[in-house]
Formats: sequence, C-alpha cells, structure tokens
Amino acid sequence: MSTHDKRQKNPKFGHLPLSTSGPQNCALAGSALLRTPGLNKGSAFTPQERRDFKLTSLLPPHVQTLEEQVARAYGQYSTRKDDMAKNTFMTSLKYQNEVLYYRLIQEHLKEMFSVIYTPTEGEAIASYSHIFRKPEGCFFNIEDTDRVEADISQWGEPDDIDLIVVSDGEQILGIGDQGVGGILISVAKLVLYTLCAGIHPDRVLPVVLDCGTNNEGLLNDELYLGLKQSRVRGEKYDNFVETFVRAARKCYPKAYIHFEDFGLTNARRILEKYSPEIACFNDDVQGTGCVTLAGVMAACHVTKVPLQDLRIIVFGAGTAGTGIADQLRDAIAVESGKSKEEADKQIFPVDKPGLLLKSKKDQLSAAQMPFAKDDAEWDGKEHSDLLSVVKEVKPHVLIGTSTKPGAFTEEIVREMAKHVERPVIFPLSNPTRLHEAKPEDLINWTDGKALVATGSPFPPVKYGGETIEIAECNNSVCFPGIGLGAVLSRTRLLTPSLIVAAVKAFADQAPALKDPNAGLLPDVTEVREVSVKIARAVIKQAVEEGLNQEKDIPTDDVELEEWIREQMWDARYRPLKKIAEKVASDHALGIAGTARK
Repeated sequence: MSTHDKRQKNPKFGHLPLSTSGPQNCALAGSALLRTPGLNKGSAFTPQERRDFKLTSLLPPHVQTLEEQVARAYGQYSTRKDDMAKNTFMTSLKYQNEVLYYRLIQEHLKEMFSVIYTPTEGEAIASYSHIFRKPEGCFFNIEDTDRVEADISQWGEPDDIDLIVVSDGEQILGIGDQGVGGILISVAKLVLYTLCAGIHPDRVLPVVLDCGTNNEGLLNDELYLGLKQSRVRGEKYDNFVETFVRAARKCYPKAYIHFEDFGLTNARRILEKYSPEIACFNDDVQGTGCVTLAGVMAACHVTKVPLQDLRIIVFGAGTAGTGIADQLRDAIAVESGKSKEEADKQIFPVDKPGLLLKSKKDQLSAAQMPFAKDDAEWDGKEHSDLLSVVKEVKPHVLIGTSTKPGAFTEEIVREMAKHVERPVIFPLSNPTRLHEAKPEDLINWTDGKALVATGSPFPPVKYGGETIEIAECNNSVCFPGIGLGAVLSRTRLLTPSLIVAAVKAFADQAPALKDPNAGLLPDVTEVREVSVKIARAVIKQAVEEGLNQEKDIPTDDVELEEWIREQMWDARYRPLKKIAEKVASDHALGIAGTARK
C-alpha cells in the first residue's frame, strides 16, 4: 500500500491522459500566448520562459509568484463597489488568466462563493444581454435543430470533452425564465466543477438550448440576444432536446451530461428519459436530494436510528421536495433491501392541502404520486395541516422545502420532540427570509437536542455553554465529486446505487461523526478533499456494477485516491515546454474547446 503524501501529485500516474504532473506543452509565443487564458501566466512567467516564448519586451521585468498575483488581484477585487461589480471583475479575470482566477477564489472561497455563484450570478444572468462582452460556450436554437450535430462537433475530437452542462434557461436560480442568458448558469456550474473537483476547465462544454422565452421583459428588450419568440413546447421541443443529446453522445461518447435549470414540467421528465441510456445528472432534481440525504445519514450516526427505520416528513412537495424524497427512498431501498414501494411508505410529503393522498391523484404530479398515501390508512385521522401529520407520524426527520417562512412553529417542533430523542430538522427553503425556522429557535425549543441543517449559511448557536455548528446543505459540496467519479471512471450510467455510494461517502466526512455539536455536513472549504472521497465511492461502485469504461483503475483505496488526485486540475502554474505548431495538440495551441474544425 502506498504512503504517498495526499497533498502531492503521484508521478506513478503521470502517464494518464488527464495527468497534471510535469511540464505543459505550448506552441504559442508573444502576445498570442498572453491572450490565451489557459496558458497565460502574466507577470509570473519565469526568465527562461520569457526568452523561450518571446515575452521579454511584453512584460515588466520583475517576475512575480502566483501568491503575489493573488494578493494584487484580491486588492483590485476589494475595490469594486458592489457584488455585481465584483462578479464582472472576476469574469474579466477568467478571460485573462484561468489559473489566477481559480486560485483567487480558492484563497477566498467563503467570501467569494456568493459572488461567483448564487445570488450574484443570478443578477448577471438576468442582465446577460446588457453586460455581454464575449461569448462563452455553445448556443443552439430550436429553429436550427438541423445544425446541432455539425455545430457541436466543432468543439473537439471524441476524447476532448469530459463534461457538458446544458440548460434551456427556463428556471434559473429562483429567478425564472432567462432565455439565452441560461448559458451563464452552464458556465457557472462548470466553474464549480473545476473549483470543487478539479475537472479540467479546457475539457468542458457549457451549452444553452434556446427555445424562446416567456419572459416579457426579455421579449420587449431591444438588446436581448436570444430568440424573440414564446417558448416552444411539445413535440418540437422534445425533438430539439433529443437531437442535442444524440449529437453530444455521438461526438463525445464518454462525456458526462449535467442538465441544469430546466423548467418544472421538463426537468424530471428529461432526466427520467435519459438516465437509463446515458451517464447524466440533474442538480435541481437530484443534487438537493443528495446533500440532504447525506445530512440525514450523518444524523443517523448521531441518533443511532438506522436509515431504514426512519419516519420522514417532507413539507413542500415541489421539485426540491420530491427530489429529496426520491433520494431518501432510493437510499432506504439500497441499504435495507426493501422495494422502492416499501421504502415510499416511510416518507410523508405534506403540501398546501395537507398530506398527499391517492384520492387527490388528479391534483398530484407524477413525482408526487409514488409517495401519496392510501386514504383508508388515514380514515378518521386529521391530516389537513403539518401539525396534525406530525402528531400522527411522530417523525424522526422533518424537512422543509415549502418557501413558507416560520412554518416550523414552536408547537410543531415541541410536538416532534416529544416522541424522538434527537429530532432531525432541516429548514431548507432559500433565501434566508423564506426559511421554515431559525436554527436558534429549533435548538431552544428542543432543549438543545435538535440536529439542524439549513439551506443557507447560519452562524453557530450557543446553548447551555456549548457552541453548536449549523450545517449548510450546499449542493456544491456534493455534485462536483459525483461528476469527478463519473468522468474518471467513464461510467456508462449514473445509477441510483452509484449516487447512494456517493452520498454515503459524503456523509462519512461529516464533522458531527466526531463531535455531535459539529456540523452534519462538511464545509465548502473542505470541498476538494470531500470530492476525492465521493469520486472514489462512485468509481468503486461503477467498477462493481461493470459500468466503467476506463481500464486499469486501482483497487487499493489509497492508491485509487492518488490516481484521482493526479487527474484533478489544480490552480497552479506548470512549467511550459516549447513545441512546434505542427505537432501541437489543441491544448498546446490554446484552442481546446474553440470551434476549430
């Protein structure tokens, strides 16, 4: 068994195509090199590199370290007057120097996360056509469906793309239909994949499927860059999505596809259609469920109540709520050997009319129906509101995705605490003003016994002389590791068992396993190491199920982690090796992912 330091790259795996050890080939020189963000080092080019690549007169003479560049860039960032200005600064930096961009974020992750992602990125997406400077990614529109395959094929050879994030822009970050601006959510998700899991930034493809928009503001905006027509539905839409998926699979057969921010009527339907055929994921449907399940699994370690014995109420049965219910159901089934139908019986979704019942099937979505209860079981029992259902079910776990602020009242919480020793309560609605309860109240109402995780960051709670950490259910600590495992194993499918394996690995990293007052989930600052553990679990499960297309994957856990780390892109400067243009790869020419054919 190897004892190689996990912080170092392992030269044993330096031969791998995705290896990040050793020098980086470069066929560019002069100003062309300085204009290429994936190769540019700016003031950090060494004296020898400046001579080899004809940069001596194009840069000030002092050679800086990456750390010095980060300090300067952070100083510039800090002078920006508001978060939107900071977001724009970061976008410009990304276009200039990718290594510096990612290292700056890594050094200030907690501070910058809300600037590069939600909520500030939502503002940038809403303003896309007005702040547009440079196109990034691949734009398909529904009126040119016949061009999709030819256009996507321009982005590289079959092995050049590892990950595709695609959105149709209909349901963006809680701000609704943003049309062609949806390209920025695909870009932002890929930034998180690189930042959190080391997916190579020049081996990814952000895509928007422009199907029109029902946003009247965009349709009436003379600067709007997308199709100025109402959203297309029905057969034409389905054919467009089908054409994209088939073209992506044909051109990049090993690429993992991440569906993002599709509308409510399409997100689950598309995922269910393609999951049995390709390795794909939808963060809106599966991501929140994964991170919530991890929190519940960690809570089970503390409460000593097995997952298969839990009684769970989900308050709010929309996309997020049913997605969480799905993940909980799948995990209970995998862990216990129960059928999914049996596992469904442990989960009680409550929405505006109260408990979901089968007699209301005409009012229920396809996602809600599996969890609807038989009316006969509730005959004579009150079930019209959350308090009544809590009294009957006596849940171990109460999850809120209702966007109804204050829904978890003191009466409800105290009722729950009467029947279980350690209530597990997750008010997950975002933003903070929509949370079902404040963590401080939940701790106080349960005499310090509640195990709490939230959908937004909250400060620690002091109770009885102890400091209790409040975990945040942040999807970004989970989905990148799943993607990393899928990419490195080249799994043919992302089955429920692979996702459960990922979530168990994620839950195993919970600080609460060592200290009950610590968080139920690891912090985002630990995300890259967490991603290694998640990826390891996904890869091992893919191998066990015979789904992996990558060969010679190490079987020893420590060696497997080294194999994973060697293939994770780092925000660090590698030495540049000058090569001739005629033998250069797209990466060495700085044109990887740039419609070159």
